[in-house]
Amino acid sequence: MLIFFFLLWIIFNGRVTTELVFLGIIIAAVIFMFAKYAFNYSLYLEGLIWRNLPWAVVYLGNLVIEIIKAALQVSSVIVNPKKHPDPVLVEFDSRFHTMFQNAVLANSITLTPGTYTVEQSGNHFRIHCLVPALGEGLDSSSFVRLLEKVHMGRRAQ
Repeated sequence: MLIFFFLLWIIFNGRVTTELVFLGIIIAAVIFMFAKYAFNYSLYLEGLIWRNLPWAVVYLGNLVIEIIKAALQVSSVIVNPKKHPDPVLVEFDSRFHTMFQNAVLANSITLTPGTYTVEQSGNHFRIHCLVPALGEGLDSSSFVRLLEKVHMGRRAQ
C-alpha cells in the first residue's frame, strides 16, 4: 500500500525530481499511517484481499450470468399470458458463519431478478420469489458454492 501511495504521488505530479521523490516518500508514509490507524489497515487484511481477488472476479462473473438467466425466466412469466406469478416465501439457513459471506449472499439474491431478501438474521434467510422455481436450491446455489471458497481468515468478519 505504501508503494501504491508513492506511485500515485509520482503519477499525479507527472515528473520525477529529487525533491518530489523525497516529498512523495514522506507524504506516502503519512497517508499510509493514517490509513493504518483510521481504517484499521493491516498487511494481513491486504493479504486476504489479494488472496480472494480471483474469487471475487469469478463471483462477479457468476453474478452477471445468474442475473441474465433469472431475467429471462422472469420475462417469460411476464410476457407469456398463460404463466402467472405465484409468489412464495422461501426460508433457509446458510452454512456461513461470517457476516461478510451472509451479507454478500443476501445482496446477490436481491440483485437477481424475481427474488429479494426479505429478512436475513445471522445465517437465516427469508427470500421472496416471484415464482417457486426461483426459490428452489437457494441454499446450494452457485453463489453459496463460490462463497464457500472465499478465505475469510481468522480475524475477518
